[in-house]
Amino acid sequence: MINPFKMLGDINAMRKQAASIQQALEAEEFEIFEGNVRILISGNQNVKVVEIDGVPNEEMKRAINDAIKKSQQAAASKLAQLSQSMGQ
Repeated sequence: MINPFKMLGDINAMRKQAASIQQALEAEEFEIFEGNVRILISGNQNVKVVEIDGVPNEEMKRAINDAIKKSQQAAASKLAQLSQSMGQ
């Protein structure tokens, strides 16, 4: 027989672990130089800097962050659909 209280404890532990991983990723940064372009992105996929020829480009930074957010939302939606179908 499945113990629902143990399952809740396991889920809580997984959430804590996920939060810990997310905090660690937020602290990491990745910097790429490609020709005259510099991009700085955090480990949680937040673009912090986009520079072209040393000049910051805020519009491009916003556009890239919006594209990343849309792809993350689509992935989360697919995962939610998958978890619902597995629960049935």
